[in-house]
Amino acid sequence: MAPQSAFEVDFTDTVAVVTGASGALGSAVVDRFRTAGATVCAVDVVAPDDEDSLLDRDPADEAALAFYEADLTDEADVTELVSRIVDDHGRIDHLLNIAGTWRGGDHIEETSLDDVELLLDVNLKTAFLASKHALPHLQETEGSIVSISARSSLEGGEGDGPYRITKAGIRLLTETLAEENRGTVRANCVMPSVIDTPMNREMMSDADSDSWVDPSDIANVMAFLCSDGATVTSGAAVPVYGEA
Repeated sequence: MAPQSAFEVDFTDTVAVVTGASGALGSAVVDRFRTAGATVCAVDVVAPDDEDSLLDRDPADEAALAFYEADLTDEADVTELVSRIVDDHGRIDHLLNIAGTWRGGDHIEETSLDDVELLLDVNLKTAFLASKHALPHLQETEGSIVSISARSSLEGGEGDGPYRITKAGIRLLTETLAEENRGTVRANCVMPSVIDTPMNREMMSDADSDSWVDPSDIANVMAFLCSDGATVTSGAAVPVYGEA
């Protein structure tokens, strides 16, 4: 499915923090918020010069994009990260919780604890810690949080239960953040089906990718949820299924 053209949003004079910024979806969100005028703080454990990074960083354009390497599963790292961002840029207006991974294939009785803990750490703990430490600054700016859940989190399924559980946790975290911050910080999440990424194409080489969702389309929805057009929307789990 071809990506849709971007609609107009203006994030001039705002600061957006994007976790998982070096991946396919994270880099698309970075590009979308930069296009809208935001100063973007891109966060990942994968640096822009790493061969696995999809982040397009122009060294001459540091004012619009700043990269921060941090382990978002480590609370001390997150505490320091948020302090550095606020010291460098003075504020946080948008938090985009994109850091995540997928594991599946085994039934519960055959699933290793290491796999479960990895999914809990990368998919849920990162979003929890980033939200926790960004919230005092988002409350000051009356900002917004958008996180990544998944269509599959709406029901149980065979073989990837722990992944679905962590993504259901993102929905409940979102609803909790929205409820606890009524009138100050808006919190929403999006629920993709299959995202059209190089990794998914490699892992599912025999699948029909025509119905998969382009990362830039998801980035458009996330930008809308942070915009003035969505000021009455908080606590939502928005489908971004495309034609899947």
